[in-house]
Amino acid sequence: MTDEKVVKLGQKRAKKPSETQHEKHEEMLNNELVYCSFCGRPNTEVLKMVKGPGVNICSECTMIAVQYLILNDRMPSAEAQKVLDAIWRISK
Repeated sequence: MTDEKVVKLGQKRAKKPSETQHEKHEEMLNNELVYCSFCGRPNTEVLKMVKGPGVNICSECTMIAVQYLILNDRMPSAEAQKVLDAIWRISK
């Protein structure tokens, strides 16, 4: 699991960057100011930010969306349950 504050989707990853390249990349991402497209908070005020093509979502808005979808459907699908189980295992 990565500890990067901003995770970019749709971008190729370097195969195995050297420590100095990795440190420079991590520093660049941490210094980059990215705003959540839903709540407007910058990545400096949230735990994590997922940056997609033209849209960003913070970890808090992601959790609100997941909770809404689960409560709205009352029962998550088998695929959704697998994702939720994986998230709970990672967060423990």
